[in-house]
Amino acid sequence: MIGLPSGTHVWLVAGYTDMRKGFDGLAAHVQYQIDKDPFSGHLFVFRGRRGDRIKVLWWDGQGLCMFYKRLEQGRFVWPQAQNGVIHLSSAQLSMLLEGIDWRTPRRTERPVLSA
Repeated sequence: MIGLPSGTHVWLVAGYTDMRKGFDGLAAHVQYQIDKDPFSGHLFVFRGRRGDRIKVLWWDGQGLCMFYKRLEQGRFVWPQAQNGVIHLSSAQLSMLLEGIDWRTPRRTERPVLSA
């Protein structure tokens, strides 16, 4: 994904979104349903009902950009809440886009070197 400017927030929109919505429909959803500004430069992430598709809406300063991804296997991990938004870090967004459970990432243990 394109590198984001520092200070950019990532908002995961809880619940399910109609994936037939385009730029205007998603921007209206951001503005009227979750009371955020779609032209703020922040990212808004939406998931479809089946869970294998997401759309990301972002204002880059010149126009709206939309990123769409479909997983061939598995589902995107999504919160149980039916409405509202959840703030994600850019690292959590990267995990989400890879199909990794971003809610409980685990560090791998370092191998212990014997002397």
